[in-house]
Amino acid sequence: MSSKIKSLKYNGKWDFSPSIESIENLSIQKEYELFINGKFQKPFAKKYFPSINPSNEQKLSRIAKAEFKDVDLAVNSARDAFNGQWGKISGKDRAKYIYRIARIIQEKSKELAIVETLDGGKPIRESRDIDIPLAAAHFFYYAGWADKLKYAFPNRTPKPLGVVGQIIPWNFPLMMAAWKIAPALATGNTVVLKPAESTSITALLLAEIIKEAELPQGVVNIITGDGSTGNIIVNHPDVNKIAFTGSTEVGKSIMESISGTNKRSTMELGGKAANIIFEDAPLDQAVEGVINGIYFNQGHVCCAGSRLFIQESVYDVVLRKLKDRMQSLVVGNPLDKNTDIGAVNSKQQLSTINKYINIGVKEGADIFQLNCELPNSGYWCPPTLFTNVSQSHSIAKEEIFGPVLAVQTFRTTQEVINKANNTPYGLSAGVWTDKGSKAFNLATKLKAGVIWANTYNKFDPTSPFGGYKESGHGREGGLHGLSPYLNLE
Repeated sequence: MSSKIKSLKYNGKWDFSPSIESIENLSIQKEYELFINGKFQKPFAKKYFPSINPSNEQKLSRIAKAEFKDVDLAVNSARDAFNGQWGKISGKDRAKYIYRIARIIQEKSKELAIVETLDGGKPIRESRDIDIPLAAAHFFYYAGWADKLKYAFPNRTPKPLGVVGQIIPWNFPLMMAAWKIAPALATGNTVVLKPAESTSITALLLAEIIKEAELPQGVVNIITGDGSTGNIIVNHPDVNKIAFTGSTEVGKSIMESISGTNKRSTMELGGKAANIIFEDAPLDQAVEGVINGIYFNQGHVCCAGSRLFIQESVYDVVLRKLKDRMQSLVVGNPLDKNTDIGAVNSKQQLSTINKYINIGVKEGADIFQLNCELPNSGYWCPPTLFTNVSQSHSIAKEEIFGPVLAVQTFRTTQEVINKANNTPYGLSAGVWTDKGSKAFNLATKLKAGVIWANTYNKFDPTSPFGGYKESGHGREGGLHGLSPYLNLE
């Protein structure tokens, strides 16, 4: 038996000795500037905001806040690069730069994973095994497309759009930056990217990597700030396209702002995904998929499987297995390799999650939470499950972006299709069944952009990702991720 296993707790959960990822050689700067035209520089207004570690509420660094002059300089730098060196080099040469960025990300993967965990609160296992490898994989993948655009779009003449404004969320900071930047560079565009206010550090580390890769000045500019900074990017007249990942509310506001202009857009917005378990499903595998779909990521993904539909005949056994599995989850220090559930990203987000939990109780749903001791400081929410939920409950209709699962039952396939589609969102869904025909049938009937069969939250740079309805438009990833950055003549 492993020496790390000390004892068995009263609730039947193994008590592991801590296995903390070392931060001894980690270097986080006390202050980060804006990355514009290939170098770091102070904001004109000399304004900064703190970046907080959500697991202990300690300040990690001060981040520069970009205002109009900074954004204008970044956009002009991107335009000069597009009209200059970057616009003249071949796809083969673009690929070399993109490939070099991917290799440096791999080389610095441990440092990047630790910073992602410190800044965002997610468990080190997720940062180390999912976020950073996928970020590198997207750069590798799109490096391969840079000199093959005419093959990707036969009988067309692909041309870049120009300057692309990109705004990314806090849940997958480095991975979202890779999703946005890699295809934009592969297609010959230049970039002004704004990371989320609460998780800016890994994007700025990416700026250091881009500088190390000797990407020509101005091709990628990374500027930090709050929503007002993003609004300036959206409304800048010399930006040709907006790529946004975030809430549906903000996405609608952006679409209103750019309506009547020639700006192109891709939007990956909110979701309220259905995870459907049929009676013939591999139940243990399905339960693990449910846990992975909503709890391991703290529900902090737009495609989180926050609505669970269980066929009535297996409801009792699935619910028992699910509760047992929940009780084995470890909540705690995100840097501990034993931790399953890390911290909520911010005080504001925790307040939103708790608001919905209280609404669920008030509306009459039955609550079940992980029986655990939460840390004294930081932002924490135990995995939460609601049963006795109807379609009219707020927790079954509205995006919570937290570890809150609403469970409903169904009898027939048509019933669950109707229930699953009864939402303004359409980003993703999951189907658990032993019959391929049933999975394919639901894939044609569920109004969602991505549908997983007997798995959940599996991502690959070769596969397109995106939604329908209020979950946005356009696709990122795969061949489909190239066309939004091109004029195809």
